[in-house]
Amino acid sequence: MPAVRCLPPPPQSRLAASYASANLADAFAITLPDDAPDDALALARTVLSHPPRWFRLLLAMRDAAVKPFGLKTTAAMREHLASIGVAHVDIFRVLEVSPHEVVFGEQDRHLDFKLSILIRRIEGSSHREAIATTVVNCHNLLGRTYLAAILPGHVLVVRSLLKTADFS
Repeated sequence: MPAVRCLPPPPQSRLAASYASANLADAFAITLPDDAPDDALALARTVLSHPPRWFRLLLAMRDAAVKPFGLKTTAAMREHLASIGVAHVDIFRVLEVSPHEVVFGEQDRHLDFKLSILIRRIEGSSHREAIATTVVNCHNLLGRTYLAAILPGHVLVVRSLLKTADFS
């Protein structure tokens, strides 16, 4: 399995302007096999569409914990996105698409979330990498509390999704 690397959020990303003001801005990368698609949306589907069973269990626990606070469950997010007919991958609404980057996001009263999947050449190499960048802006105490609660799991999830994706 390829190694996942933590790196500074990439300046080439459409999210770059929001890094400085974010409550969270992180990025993880994986070197792509030579035969991996060069289309960011196809790559994002590979990364996001088939999460491991343990992650689905975490989402179920998250849903149970946030429902009493009026936050959206993952089932409600999927249903909402499907009902309004917007482009999405699983629970992630597509905001922007270019050949080498796709940006997903959601705005809520407690926080704004954006995720970028960017494909770029590795400097000094003929290889490419996929970079998953997350940016979160909290609006209130609920957002900051939620972010603090999920942050340890966030890092594990992103690393796992990149590591286990089948890019061929």
